[in-house]
Amino acid sequence: MSAVTLRITRNFSRNLNEIEAFLRKVDAPEAFSGLLDDLFDEVLPALEVFPNMGADFFRHPTTCRETRVRANNLRQRLGPGTLLLELIRGDYLLLYACRKGELFLLAIRHHRQVSFDFSDHWPN
Repeated sequence: MSAVTLRITRNFSRNLNEIEAFLRKVDAPEAFSGLLDDLFDEVLPALEVFPNMGADFFRHPTTCRETRVRANNLRQRLGPGTLLLELIRGDYLLLYACRKGELFLLAIRHHRQVSFDFSDHWPN
């Protein structure tokens, strides 16, 4: 099996910086070192060899018209032969695309970053 070339997008790098800031804010800076160790020692080497190990992002059912339209637009923008995949690894969700021997790391989020922060919306 041939390896793919990994490409790290600016958004992915920005997401890592946001995760580091988030983990410092919740007083868990050591978790960021653990994330980096896992990414570089386990996840990225595995993705190089098995780029399709993630789940198809488009497998989620779309129940509203707006979501279907956006999903179809995204599929068209990606073009034929491009897979959009997601991988859950511990507390993190990674989004990546595979196309013609290249793997693009698009986004990464800690599961607690994907929730709403209502304290920012309504004063006490």
